[in-house]
Amino acid sequence: MTKSSKDLLGFWEDQMKQSHTSSNYFFRKSPSHYHMMLLVMDAYKFNQNLSVEELKTKLFKTSRPKSALIINEACEKGFFYLEKTSKDQRKKFIKPSKSFINEFNDYLDTLKNLRF
Repeated sequence: MTKSSKDLLGFWEDQMKQSHTSSNYFFRKSPSHYHMMLLVMDAYKFNQNLSVEELKTKLFKTSRPKSALIINEACEKGFFYLEKTSKDQRKKFIKPSKSFINEFNDYLDTLKNLRF
């Protein structure tokens, strides 16, 4: 096995060893979880507001009730939080927490440094 293959395998194994409460584990539970993470972080990167309803609509092949469960669980675990608008208190935007932003950036940095 080449060193780069071992690096990639080692990276995956390290990710899986992390606590089941970590974002690395949570957002890799299903394609829907991973897609949600990418949608939220994309909106954050481009400084766009993403409402909970928009997120539910954008999730590919995920029912609205299932989307709501994933959003609620991500908020309970502290990965995301909901922000109400001043104009309409019923509309909530989903935002990544500071700690999750740091974890996500660490994850991206690690991926950038892997060679295959």
